[in-house]
Amino acid sequence: MNSLEPVLTARAEAVAPVQSTKLDASRIKTELLAGLTVALALVPEAVAFAFVAGVNPLVGLYAAFFVGLITACIGGRPGMISGATGALAVVMVSLVAQHGVEYLFATVVLMGIMQIAVGILKWGKFIRMVPHPVMLGFVNGLAIVIFLAQLGQFKVPDASGGLTWMGGWELYLMLGLVALTMAVTWLLPKITTSFPAPLAGILVVWGLVLGFNLDTRSVGDLASISGGLPDFHIPMVPLTLETLQIIFPYAVILAAIGLIESLLTLNLVADLTNTKGGASKECVAQGTANIVTGFFGGMGGCAMIGQSMINVKSGARTRISGIAAALFLLSFIVIASPLIEQIPVAALVGVMFMVVIGTFAWASLKIVHKIPLTDALVMVIVTCVTVYADLAVAVVVGVIISALAYAWNAASRISARVGTSKEGWKVYRLSGPLFFGSTTGFVDLFNPQNDPDDVVVDFIDSRVVDHSGLEAIDALASKYVAAGKRLHLRHLSPDCQKLLSKAGNLVEVSVLEDPDYEVAVDYGHRFNEPEKAS
Repeated sequence: MNSLEPVLTARAEAVAPVQSTKLDASRIKTELLAGLTVALALVPEAVAFAFVAGVNPLVGLYAAFFVGLITACIGGRPGMISGATGALAVVMVSLVAQHGVEYLFATVVLMGIMQIAVGILKWGKFIRMVPHPVMLGFVNGLAIVIFLAQLGQFKVPDASGGLTWMGGWELYLMLGLVALTMAVTWLLPKITTSFPAPLAGILVVWGLVLGFNLDTRSVGDLASISGGLPDFHIPMVPLTLETLQIIFPYAVILAAIGLIESLLTLNLVADLTNTKGGASKECVAQGTANIVTGFFGGMGGCAMIGQSMINVKSGARTRISGIAAALFLLSFIVIASPLIEQIPVAALVGVMFMVVIGTFAWASLKIVHKIPLTDALVMVIVTCVTVYADLAVAVVVGVIISALAYAWNAASRISARVGTSKEGWKVYRLSGPLFFGSTTGFVDLFNPQNDPDDVVVDFIDSRVVDHSGLEAIDALASKYVAAGKRLHLRHLSPDCQKLLSKAGNLVEVSVLEDPDYEVAVDYGHRFNEPEKAS
């Protein structure tokens, strides 16, 4: 078992034990309350990310509604929450600044089309190629990103119109309310699990602020969330090649980041709930959601690990919670905005801080000195790149480093046991994969000038992985032929034989051989210890 697997397994058992999903009154109550909690947490996030992208707060809120509703209905993982995210917002800001919000809407539509194409082609399955160290780096990096995003709530406008850190009584009150929210969220599950702890924390702090008329920042201080129902809106951009050249690069980046974050969140939620998710189905759902969002004036979105964690920790396990969260959010915009704007920002920050604590893989700090150095480096690098760049770059970097490390390790495993057959021929019995990384070591195993006239290369314990391996076999055959010696290649698969241009006629096929390399013939070899490539 992979040395990192116990980390995620332990987190899954600690955060979200398996619960029944039978739709009875208790389950529906749990799902609705979880949805309400998520909807309350979505408001400041959507507003903040809209500001990051340089668009009206309603653009972010509409995106959270449409993306959350559609992915909850047809997504690949019940219990996941999607909406407007910071990972996408930071990419959008330059597009909006240079070309305006209409180009953003067109980009979001194109982004959705690309994501649907990925789902139809079933490319979402390649998320399984993301190693555990990358997954842990992603989780830890996003936890840090969520934490840093909350620090902005401790800043207030100054006389010059900029932002400055809170001080004095205002800061102490904010910290006290945050701590109270975290305490309620932590303590309530130890008493009862019949009510979502994050929602309880919000309500307690909200009641305290209203009851004692405490002067602290509320959601309404960030921006007004009042608005009407979203209208269908075709992006007002010229349908020209020039427009496509502008939006296409942004759409590719947004589609990639959105899918990577969504699929990694899908895997995380699946681990936390001991269930399975559909990667390709999630790609189609994300794409559909973004197309609809683009036509209704939203900024697009993807899965949100923070809100998904809130949902799961609140006990949600079905699609009801995600649907409820989206509908609650729309009701906040249309009907209940005056009420929601009174919620203390401190309460929502406290909930998100608890999400950070629950999201960060603390066990990874304990095992970092026990796992292979490469895995530890990958985990740290992905965490840092996620924080300082973006998720897509972090995952790609992590996968590349992991792949190169694997290739290097595999390249060092090519070896050969040298023996003599009953005919007196010298036999090299190979072990290990033959591919681009091990071809040099493969060639170094042989000595054409000093070997006898007949040499056998037995691939019974080896596999030819790529074209570089085939080229290495052809090159070896040429050396023996040039030396006037006979090379016998045994136990090569039929497909390898067909692809060998020079050594194909040297392959010896036995009628006793099984196509799956299960060989029943005994050549009477006596082998020495393997000679490994240096």
